[in-house]
Amino acid sequence: MQMRFPLSMLLLGLLGYGLILGPFVTYMRSKPIEEKLGYTPSIKILKPMSADQKELVGASLVMKVLMYFGGIIGKEQEGKANVAPPDLPGMSRLLHGAVQLDPYNMDAYYFAQGFLTWDAKQFKIANDLLDYGMRYRTWDWYLPFFAGFNSAYFIKDYPKAAAYYKRAGDLSGQDLHKSLAGRYMQESGQTDLAIVYLTAVEKDVKNQVLKRNYQIRLAAFHEVKRIEIARDKFKAAHGGLPVSVDQLVQLGLLAPAPTDPYGGRFYLEPSGKVATTSKFALATK
Repeated sequence: MQMRFPLSMLLLGLLGYGLILGPFVTYMRSKPIEEKLGYTPSIKILKPMSADQKELVGASLVMKVLMYFGGIIGKEQEGKANVAPPDLPGMSRLLHGAVQLDPYNMDAYYFAQGFLTWDAKQFKIANDLLDYGMRYRTWDWYLPFFAGFNSAYFIKDYPKAAAYYKRAGDLSGQDLHKSLAGRYMQESGQTDLAIVYLTAVEKDVKNQVLKRNYQIRLAAFHEVKRIEIARDKFKAAHGGLPVSVDQLVQLGLLAPAPTDPYGGRFYLEPSGKVATTSKFALATK
């Protein structure tokens, strides 16, 4: 009788691992052209099934999302046609489940930050998740750094952004984060803010799928910056805005012609703001 309870929990745990890890085995064997996240039990079911192995099951959920999204990035970069758009709600659901199982999982927060903001446009959900992580990863300056960027760049809540950046500065001791709290909390210079943010993240992230994702986005914003510089030169010389990015190229102000690594086409909005048809996201062409 004394062995029944541990044995039953072990069996439940093994069943849970099978439900999570099974799709990985299938994926690695077949590598289908159309990637699918597939079925995963709800967190209400997984929690009791995981028993004392919640950390492992949570990591399995994160790995499932990373493999899925990494496959899509690879096919996009190879130029393959008919690549299905990412299942953003499904990715969000799995990562939220992962941190409920293991609130200390680093990759879950870092990867959620990458796609919940830029791709899914769910800025509040992203910051809510980061706030949740800050309650546990109290030493991790990246989480308030991410939340500060979201607040400044996407939400335009500069007082909140300043508070997040101050926390990041207090945790990291880096002057960059402390200065961001004061210098970048304004409407101007948002491309510079994005480049500073993405450069800092790409430099330190270890997971190769995440690193590649940030490298692509960083390359896109460097192109935006080149266009902005050319636009401002045109405005200084002619007293008005150019009509298009092509005009800047034709006048020799922008060479070589900019390329959107997401496969879109850069253009100027009537206000002069640089935009792209890809909206800086994969599979939106």
